[in-house]
Amino acid sequence: MKITGARNEPFSAMRKRALTQAGAQARPATTSADPVAFLGLDETDLTPAVQGAVQTLLTEIDDLRTEVGRLKARLSETEGLADRDALTPLLNRRALIRELGRIRTFAQRYGAAASLVYFDLDGLKSVNDRFGHAAGDAALKAVAERLAANVRESDVVGRMGGDEFAVILVQADRAVAEAKAEVLVRAIEREPMRFGDWSAPLHVSFGVCEITQDAEPEEIVARADQAMYARKRERRAGS
Repeated sequence: MKITGARNEPFSAMRKRALTQAGAQARPATTSADPVAFLGLDETDLTPAVQGAVQTLLTEIDDLRTEVGRLKARLSETEGLADRDALTPLLNRRALIRELGRIRTFAQRYGAAASLVYFDLDGLKSVNDRFGHAAGDAALKAVAERLAANVRESDVVGRMGGDEFAVILVQADRAVAEAKAEVLVRAIEREPMRFGDWSAPLHVSFGVCEITQDAEPEEIVARADQAMYARKRERRAGS
């Protein structure tokens, strides 16, 4: 049968009639070796012109699918880069605030505890002034790597900007978060930061805010930041 004689016939009716006349059963999905199998027809049932048109159409569809796949991968990569800090392998402030909102919603819904720990790298300005910004960047990278290496996969670590970092601890009330923050401080300060032939100790301060329903993400960050500066003042007053 030639489909040229049934150009006004609905496709479903044409396919059914072709199968009936051929005494054929429905065939498997289209393959590159049999590009018109989805019609229930053999290539010999089609004119050379129609065969060529079908083959061209299927090739264009394959090309389109490939291009869509490339665009999706590129979009995913771009979105990932938009969430990453430019210097360290951590999330940036925007992404961390978004994750803080997500975890806050989860904590509200299921009654799970969670806390935010805010860290400040002490003395970064003096490092930059004395050894240059490359050394300061190395110090920031060292803090980022040590934070990321000492939290659980479910926790979230980000750089808030400048010399400040934040860690969202899930399943952690204030007391648990305070204890974990001390562990992280020891992990950061255990070894000096090395930059070429030069090395220097790292010192950080921290503040903790438990994630509660009465505060939006930005307010939680502000409270943790305030707690960090309060701890700094206490330490200076006691020294």
